[in-house]
Amino acid sequence: MTDPRDVVAHEAALLDEKRFDEWLALFAEDGHYWVPLLGAAQADPFSHNSLAYEDRLLLQLRVERLKNPRAHSQHPASHSQHVLQPSRVEHQGGDEVRLRTPFLYVEARGEDQVLLSGTARHHLVRTPGGWRIREKRIDLLNAARALPAIQLFI
Repeated sequence: MTDPRDVVAHEAALLDEKRFDEWLALFAEDGHYWVPLLGAAQADPFSHNSLAYEDRLLLQLRVERLKNPRAHSQHPASHSQHVLQPSRVEHQGGDEVRLRTPFLYVEARGEDQVLLSGTARHHLVRTPGGWRIREKRIDLLNAARALPAIQLFI
C-alpha cells in the first residue's frame, strides 16, 4: 500500500474478518494501541488512566487469547463492524504520517450489541516492509461514561 490512508481501511477490514495475526503485523515493533479515558482531552497515557494502553507484547497476548478456543469470553464469539469516514492527513513529513479517521464501531456477541463512535488517530511510519502503525489512538465520544466490556479491538 503506497497511500497511508489505505492502511486504516485495511486494518479495520482485518479486525472485522478476525485476521488478528495479520492485524498485529501492521504494528511497528515499538507500536502502541491507546484508548484514553478522557478521549481527545487526554494529552498522554501516563498522566491519567486509560481504557487501554498496550504495547506490541500485550497486543500479542490479547490476540492469542482471542484465538484460543477455550476463551470463556468468546462463547459465543464476538463480531465487529468498523464504519469509517475517509481518513484525513493531519501531518506528513519524511517517513511519518498522522491520520485522523472518524468512525462508528459495532461489536456484537450473542444477543448483545455495543455501538461506539469516535475518532481513530494513526501515527504511521514507513518501513522497508511498508507502512506500520507506531500508535493507534482511539478517542471515544464520551469516553469517560460507563462502558460495557469490549472484547475485540476498536
